[in-house]
Amino acid sequence: MRVLVTGGSGFLAAWVMRRLLARGMQVRAFDVREDARLLRALAPDQADDVQWRTGDIAEARDVAAALDGCDAVIHLAGVLTPACSADPVRGARINLIGTLNVFDAAIACGIGSVLYASSAGVFGPDDGATPFPMTHYGAFKLACEGSARAYWHDRRIASVGFRPLVIYGAGRETGSSAGPSLACRAAARGEPYTIPFTGVTGLVYADDVAAAYELALASKFDGAHVFTLAGDITPMESVIAQLKAIAPDAHIDAAGAPLPIATSFPDDPALARLLPDLPRTPLADGLQQTVDFYR
Repeated sequence: MRVLVTGGSGFLAAWVMRRLLARGMQVRAFDVREDARLLRALAPDQADDVQWRTGDIAEARDVAAALDGCDAVIHLAGVLTPACSADPVRGARINLIGTLNVFDAAIACGIGSVLYASSAGVFGPDDGATPFPMTHYGAFKLACEGSARAYWHDRRIASVGFRPLVIYGAGRETGSSAGPSLACRAAARGEPYTIPFTGVTGLVYADDVAAAYELALASKFDGAHVFTLAGDITPMESVIAQLKAIAPDAHIDAAGAPLPIATSFPDDPALARLLPDLPRTPLADGLQQTVDFYR
């Protein structure tokens, strides 16, 4: 099986491609530029096996050319909350139009399903059941979810989207919620760092999110599904305390408003049915592995 991973130069894509390569799949990466540095750190013996295609996710021809000859697609390309806030039109072109291009290209290639990245940013601060985004980024992701449903209704192309909360792990160094990962890097280097938000949020380890895509790729499903990956709902004070236990000389604190995303989410039995073997890395283990990587 040859799998196209869009956003191939990104943090999450490196973790996903690492798992696909370990499974013996052929992987093609698509992005505006080729950057395999994190993948080389995570999978040094297999990073050179990835085929690269460069282009613009917002250009339908580029996406169609990248997907040609592939059997499946994991769509991770996008820009994060700060970029969408700074330039909403550009954010919509990349995050929303780019997603429509992926679905259209998959239909043209005869691919029956799309796996894509949504976000817990579709929720507001108070309700983890009913979407109510407070950012352009969240609004675009919610529009992608609605479009995925429309594609199933109109064209019978199935889909699974994942809504992770704060993904942390090696290489997560950009975006408004990168603070826990940057704190791990600072702790490993003995540098001071202030996590730029306080309060409680869900932390989900990068490899667990990558595993969700790997398992969904091997699953058979119909319809348009979207699942929240909440991880460990944790106060930032607890993250700081665990980092100090890992690196006693760490100088980590937190300041700023809490993230504007809910912290309580209903259980979804459909996720357990589709992906019964989905791993869940304990927070202490994930933080330890991230600090070890940067060390």
